[in-house]
Amino acid sequence: MKKEDLQALLNDMSLEEKIMQLVQLPGQTFEETAAVTGLADMEKAKKMKSLAGSVLGLHGADKIKAIQKEYMENHPHHIPLMFMLDVIHGHDTVFPCPLAQGATFDPEVARVGAQVQAKEAAADGVQVTFSPMADLVRDARWGRVVESTGEDPYLNGLMTAAMVKGYQGDSIADKEHVAACVKHFAAYGAAEAGRDYNTCEISEHTLRDQYLQGYRLPISEGARLVMTSFNTLNGIPSSGNKWLMRDVLRDEMGFDGVLISDWAAIAEMVNWGFAQDLKEAAALAMDAGVDIDMCTESYSGSLEALIKEGRVSEALLDKAVMRVLELKNDLGLFEDPYHGASEERYKEITLSKDSREKARDAVRKSLVLLENKEGTLPLSSKKIALIGPYVDDKDTHSAWAITCNKENNITLRQAFEEEFAGSDVEVKYSNGSLMVDNDSDLGFLKFHSDTFREDNDRLMKEALEIADECDTIIMCLGESLMQSGESTSRAKITLPQVQLELFGKVKEKGKKLITLIFTGRPLDLGDIPEVSDALLICWRPGTESGHGIVDVLTGKTSPQGKLPMSFPWTVGQEPLYYNRFNTGRPKPFEGASIFTSRYLDCPNEARYPFGFGLTYSEFEISEVKLDKTSITRGSSASDKAIASVEIKNTGAYAATQTVQLYIRDMAGSVVRPIKELKGFKKVSLGPGENSQVSFEITEEMLKFWTASNRFESEAGKFKVFIGLDSATENEAEFELV
Repeated sequence: MKKEDLQALLNDMSLEEKIMQLVQLPGQTFEETAAVTGLADMEKAKKMKSLAGSVLGLHGADKIKAIQKEYMENHPHHIPLMFMLDVIHGHDTVFPCPLAQGATFDPEVARVGAQVQAKEAAADGVQVTFSPMADLVRDARWGRVVESTGEDPYLNGLMTAAMVKGYQGDSIADKEHVAACVKHFAAYGAAEAGRDYNTCEISEHTLRDQYLQGYRLPISEGARLVMTSFNTLNGIPSSGNKWLMRDVLRDEMGFDGVLISDWAAIAEMVNWGFAQDLKEAAALAMDAGVDIDMCTESYSGSLEALIKEGRVSEALLDKAVMRVLELKNDLGLFEDPYHGASEERYKEITLSKDSREKARDAVRKSLVLLENKEGTLPLSSKKIALIGPYVDDKDTHSAWAITCNKENNITLRQAFEEEFAGSDVEVKYSNGSLMVDNDSDLGFLKFHSDTFREDNDRLMKEALEIADECDTIIMCLGESLMQSGESTSRAKITLPQVQLELFGKVKEKGKKLITLIFTGRPLDLGDIPEVSDALLICWRPGTESGHGIVDVLTGKTSPQGKLPMSFPWTVGQEPLYYNRFNTGRPKPFEGASIFTSRYLDCPNEARYPFGFGLTYSEFEISEVKLDKTSITRGSSASDKAIASVEIKNTGAYAATQTVQLYIRDMAGSVVRPIKELKGFKKVSLGPGENSQVSFEITEEMLKFWTASNRFESEAGKFKVFIGLDSATENEAEFELV
């Protein structure tokens, strides 16, 4: 539909029709036996159902086509309904969770995963996904860590921009693609104390210099929607923050797409004490520029009165409605209201061999090897015991893979049985313990069993018996599916106690011990790293979990993942991140000093830092060489320095290593981080092979939000670091003059 036709349509719509384009209803509203959630007035419910502009939470091609057909027949202007769904890291074929994708340090993995998800979801009737999440996260206590790509704004931007490209392709009208929604704007990952839905207390400088960076790239990639966050900034809830949404998002970042609230976020401004009632909340949200009210009556129940009273202008309403109509038009819904949804095509493409192989490759690239003492891995033993609740558990996706059928997930046991069928390798299996202990609080879910101790003792006895019979034990441990995700903040980020008890008993056997950890966040690992001969972080790996993990364990491929978030010694270090400030009294690396910024009982540094991850081989990196030691400020883009290192594979295995570039601004108009990731390159080398790795350093890379609140560079001295993780001290100096 042409722009002038859209304008004519808007001009002909009634006030009620326009308002209802800004209303999103939950999917159960459209199920045959369900009424609108929370609405006692059934006539009102019927009216909302017949005019609402969008719906979330539904999928199924035939179901959606039937709903769309009836809706359009009854709508006064036959405007199509828009169907949205949380497709976060998989629809049917589930890729590793976003945090695990961050561990790949490979935007192409994220793009391919999003492309597969979009193809399956679109065939199943979905038109918009609420992904990617670009929130910067520095606190492992926060449950939604699993949805983020980690603690670094540069990495977040690259990964989420790649996801947008994968979801949207070259055109969102294409039947194999969907519209992407960047969330949660803004700074939701800075929730105080890591507690979900909490306030955020950060300065405007930190907001601009750190937290907003990760949203800029996916928005510039063309994401068609942005979602408001639940938190406050400067005491103002995001859904009512006019400065944030209009001045920053729309004017500064140039976003001209649809701005949608998170679930009930507009109405929750009343709970915050920012709005007296839903009517005031609606006025504040409209003034801030929020186009769609997700699942409340704020807009549907208040906008007409607000417009008639002159508190909200109809011109403001029209702008919001036009953005919604333009999104529907760009999706091609006026020509094909089903957006290519097809039960036949969905059945044909979903969980295809190609999609599974892409998911398997993503698993292989996401696994992070933290320990590998004396070359324990790859596996060489002929008698192996797999012990732990993740031996045969199919819940290897995350709680945000909401459409996942876990029966499609490949467990470790399945993969091991496939791998060693007909060989001389003997593998025994035991769950060893239940997933969580009887007293573990999982929020609204509590694990209760009158026979808990009896069941657990039986499992442990079985595990210890097979441990005695084997040379190598692989412990398969981790968080429960319900211990990470939305509303799963944890004050203690350890493994469940029942699993720690199992680990303690097994380690007493003195056998070769390999530990696999399934998790949606960094954990306090206790003595597991010291006791384990090898330690592999598996994250929430998804559909092809078993196959991908076994590929790495057996040495078919060397692990190459790098930590996208720092792993702490203890939860007391949180929030923990590598790109921190030095402070005026930094703790010395050597020697003792009382009056420095330090803990009495714990190191300042992470147990395993951002960017850390081993391969099966060893690598040496030369000193950093610069082709020149100064760049001229304000000169042409061609004035740049080249920083180079030689990297050599000195081990016995072919492997892929991620070489990382960090820069430190030694002095600025505001305090600068001790290091900031500015580039990385993957290098694949065979034993004895070497390669030169070079990075360009430009003035643009040296810009930051200065004391004058401008994004610019400042003349001065800098250090460049090139190494294999953020703790590298391999450095050289240059100057911006």
